[in-house]
Amino acid sequence: MTRSTRQRERTRETDETGVSVEFTVDGEGESDISTGVAFLDHMLRAVAKHGMFDLSVDADGDLETGDHHTVEDTGIVLGNAFADAVGDGAGIERFGDRRAPLDEAVASAVVDVSGRGRGFTALDLERDSVGDLTNEMVPHFFGSFARNAGVTVHVEATGDNDHHVVEAAFKAFALALDDATRYDDRRDDVPSTKGEL
Repeated sequence: MTRSTRQRERTRETDETGVSVEFTVDGEGESDISTGVAFLDHMLRAVAKHGMFDLSVDADGDLETGDHHTVEDTGIVLGNAFADAVGDGAGIERFGDRRAPLDEAVASAVVDVSGRGRGFTALDLERDSVGDLTNEMVPHFFGSFARNAGVTVHVEATGDNDHHVVEAAFKAFALALDDATRYDDRRDDVPSTKGEL
C-alpha cells in the first residue's frame, strides 16, 4: 500500500502572537525551534528527537506579559499541524503508552489519536517555573495540543527535580505519539469501529 507523506504547515496570527509550525510525522528527529521561551524550545526539540518527528516552530509572542499566550498558541498550532498531517488516521496504530525516566524522575504518557481531544496531567512540580517556562503552562500546553490535535493525552510524572519531571513528561509524550502514529501493516482502514476517528 502506498502511503502519503504526512507533513503539514499551519500558522496562527493574533494580536498576541504569531506562530508558524511545520510538522512531519515520519521524520528523522530534526528540529528548528524558536518560541522566545527557551525551556519550551528545549522541550519541543526533545519531542522531535525522541518521537522521530521533524518539527519547525517559529513563534513571536507578547512575552512582556508572560509566557501564557506564546505557550498556549504554540500548543494550538502544533495540534492543528499534527491533526492535518495524520489526516483520517487510516492504517495507524492509534494508541500509544510509554514511560520515560530522567534520573530520579519518571513519566508516563498514554495517548489515543481518537478525534476526541482532551488533556489530563498530573505532574509532581514544586517550583513556579523551570527556566523561563512557568510550571502551570506545562499542563496547559498538553491540553492546548490535545484539543486541537484531536488526541486524548494523559501525562503523569513524579520526581524531586522539576526540570527532570517536565523533561521526562515531554519525552514520554513524544514516545507515545510516535507509537500511536506508526502504521500497522495489517490494516489500511481507520482504527475505529465507527469507521472514522
